[in-house]
Amino acid sequence: MGSFTLLTYHVVFATKYRKRSITAEIQERLYEYMGGTLRGKKGHLIEIGGIEDHVHLLAGLSPVLAVSDVIRDVKASSSKWMREVGCVDQFEWQKGYGAFTVSYDRVEAIRKYIRNQVEHHKTKTFQEEYIDFLQRHGIEFRTEYLFEDEHDG
Repeated sequence: MGSFTLLTYHVVFATKYRKRSITAEIQERLYEYMGGTLRGKKGHLIEIGGIEDHVHLLAGLSPVLAVSDVIRDVKASSSKWMREVGCVDQFEWQKGYGAFTVSYDRVEAIRKYIRNQVEHHKTKTFQEEYIDFLQRHGIEFRTEYLFEDEHDG
């Protein structure tokens, strides 16, 4: 018998200090670049979206690579791309990320959620959204360690 896997993740991460660095002018090219990085890691991008200060990825990932390694590489390469091609000199992603497993029957709902980010964030901040994700997935956390602020050093 062969091995069969379907490993789908909803991954969320923010710009450092949640700076509004992902402008409309650069967003589509950044997303394409990130999708290419995922493909290079034997993954496939199902949906990508966000607003100026964070990104949501819905992606199928290979079982032979650790999620943390794939996300580290996506963040590192896209940071470099943003500085060199996106013309955002000091661009960085915040440390860490959220990665949540998605069952096959929830993929379309998550795609819709990601596509609706602009509208969604008219009523909810990224911080509120992220805390909500952690709570809904039963992940324990301490609020003071979730987000980097400029005064944290």
